[in-house]
Amino acid sequence: QVQLVESGGGLVQAGGSLRLSCVVDERLSSGITMAWFRQAPGKEREFVAALFRSNSNTYYSASVKGRFTIARDNARNTLTLQMNSLGPDDTAVYYCAAGRPILSSITREDAYARWGQGTQVTVTS
Repeated sequence: QVQLVESGGGLVQAGGSLRLSCVVDERLSSGITMAWFRQAPGKEREFVAALFRSNSNTYYSASVKGRFTIARDNARNTLTLQMNSLGPDDTAVYYCAAGRPILSSITREDAYARWGQGTQVTVTS
């Protein structure tokens, strides 16, 4: 069973940056889609970004596009999320996910079979 372990969360002021990492305990398969989701207090978990299968095309939610960058390092079995220009609305627990969704389902959390434990990101104004 693939284990995912996130790190890199923390407290940052508005306008600042953070870089999240997700280490996968086995070689990342080119057929696996990797994604980041987040859950803010009192809200449902929502899609943030994804790297789709072997073509590694990237997809972002409208709220983070242009500010966040998802990337993968297959040699290090690591998925990253570079987050810039952070604002209070980005405060959430961020989760790494892995699965084999079809393209039309990459924003759905039920399309991912494996999840990390989450890492807290708090942005102060």
